[in-house]
Amino acid sequence: MRWKQFLTPVKSLDADQARNYMGNRDSDEMTILDVRQPNEYESGHISGSKLIPLPDLTERLHELDPKKPTVVYCAIGGRSRIAAQMLAGNGFDNVYNISGGFKTWKGEAAVGKEDLGLELFTGDESLEKTLVVAYSLEAGLRDFYASMIPRVKNKDAQNIFQKLSEIEVKHQDRIFNEYIRLSGKSVSREAFEENMVHTAVEGGLTTEEYTNLFQPDWESLSDIIELAMSIEAQALDLYLRAAHRSPDPESRKVLAQIGDEERAHLKQLGKLMETLEH
Repeated sequence: MRWKQFLTPVKSLDADQARNYMGNRDSDEMTILDVRQPNEYESGHISGSKLIPLPDLTERLHELDPKKPTVVYCAIGGRSRIAAQMLAGNGFDNVYNISGGFKTWKGEAAVGKEDLGLELFTGDESLEKTLVVAYSLEAGLRDFYASMIPRVKNKDAQNIFQKLSEIEVKHQDRIFNEYIRLSGKSVSREAFEENMVHTAVEGGLTTEEYTNLFQPDWESLSDIIELAMSIEAQALDLYLRAAHRSPDPESRKVLAQIGDEERAHLKQLGKLMETLEH
């Protein structure tokens, strides 16, 4: 190990700057690197981040693309500063350390182990199968939101669940149209849906697991939107982890694009939350 690695200056971003920086780039154009330990990652991590604990970084540099901007974080900023300096000393040109670390992060975040939900994306799927799985996940969440409409008494809460369900329908439409375009097949929506996978909602968890994890007040509009934002953050995380894992360039590209759409959903939900605060 060269001591130069620890002397190479790197840029630091606070949490807000980092969120803005990442929000202005497509997911496949950058790397978000978590250098904490696996148990820390499992408790909470920035959606779409790749976990390489600091002690393992020198042996796993080959897993990272030095040509891509790399945003590094840890718990409070100490380990990530060292990791960022190591990367800069090894030919990574655009490296940014999140000062304050995950402790100060207020953007999209996910929970769970690195392989959570990845049984849905083994990495061996064809591009067509990848889109079928993604469509299935969107359908599961749409059904969840729709099922909640008659279960809540608050009319405003019913309207929120209706809006959330409609968002998922639009995303399903986009995925189905992408399937038709990329596969070149002429297939009806009904025939396409016969291949759906009904094993989990977006993000790799079941609706019951989400409910137990967040325990929302179903009559509270802010609780409902916060739950939806948490689910979308999990979905973003799952799609990007699956993209990292896929050996097929086209599947990686499509998964990253779907992940970016989940990020757009998060922005929509954020604006919806802001309307409740005024």
